[in-house]
Amino acid sequence: MKKLESEQEFQTLIAKDKQVFLFSAQWCPDCRVIEPIMPEFEGQYPEINFTYVDRDDFIDICIAHDIFGIPSFLAFNNGEEIARFVSKDRKTKAEIEAFLDKVNNQ
Repeated sequence: MKKLESEQEFQTLIAKDKQVFLFSAQWCPDCRVIEPIMPEFEGQYPEINFTYVDRDDFIDICIAHDIFGIPSFLAFNNGEEIARFVSKDRKTKAEIEAFLDKVNNQ
């Protein structure tokens, strides 16, 4: 999964086709649980671009988009937010898949 490098890159990416941002942090145990299954989702949803956002490096983006719990997902298509799965709770594989199905069908 591509890692976000700058706020400018974030703005560029949201203006493109379907983008899903995974907000995470190295210290987050629930984030580590889903980390091994993310490559599977990238293969399952080739029309979605996935980007990892370290919440500690990009706290301003988190604040601007109301990302106050991790792991969380935020989806855009051509500059418009189309879905969000934001909470501090651990996400299951089935919950993530349901979210990505929703994004894929928009």
